Amino acid sequence: MTGTTEAHLPNTTLTHEATQLVRDTTSDLIYHHSRRVFFFGSIQGHQRGLRFDPELLYVGAMFHDLGLDEEFHGSGRRFEVDGADEAAKFLRAHGVPAESIRRVWTAIALHTTPGIPEFMEPEVALVTAGVEYDVLGIGYDTVSDEDRAAIVALHPRPDFKRRILAAFTEGIRPKPETTFGNVKADVLERFVPGFERGNFVDTILESPWKE
Repeated sequence: MTGTTEAHLPNTTLTHEATQLVRDTTSDLIYHHSRRVFFFGSIQGHQRGLRFDPELLYVGAMFHDLGLDEEFHGSGRRFEVDGADEAAKFLRAHGVPAESIRRVWTAIALHTTPGIPEFMEPEVALVTAGVEYDVLGIGYDTVSDEDRAAIVALHPRPDFKRRILAAFTEGIRPKPETTFGNVKADVLERFVPGFERGNFVDTILESPWKE
């Protein structure tokens, strides 16, 4: 990659097997998005002077949207938790220490909860940073034009905005209750006719407490 040695993929058995698992179980859209999340998160980690484990960051990035897959549509849980649990299962099978597994689980579980991950461990912060960069364009100019172009050349994003919104919609439409209090309620409100988002104030006022 042009001029970006710090964003090179970690070349280990763990990362190769994580790549193969995601390649085998999810769409090209999610695969390419997840790889970009690693690259953009890694670049920002080096820019911020953070010391992070590239393997853990890679697994967090690769599994972060796995919970959108059809097999999890009936789980009744937030898709972030489904993806985090799959990553934890994968890491346990490879003998990864519990503390490292906790970091990856947390990174995935919190990646759609802005305002918190940035204050946590580097791997947690950088999965969210990579997601926010690739999906929302936050900090767009912090990555050079050259490096951004090189990453997108490796992992193209044709019609990405429309396609990722469609993937979000299909992944969470079967369990709309899981969007309460998080950003995915915006997706269903825009794309699913009849969806009514939960309201925190109403939930308090309509609770069984008398006062």
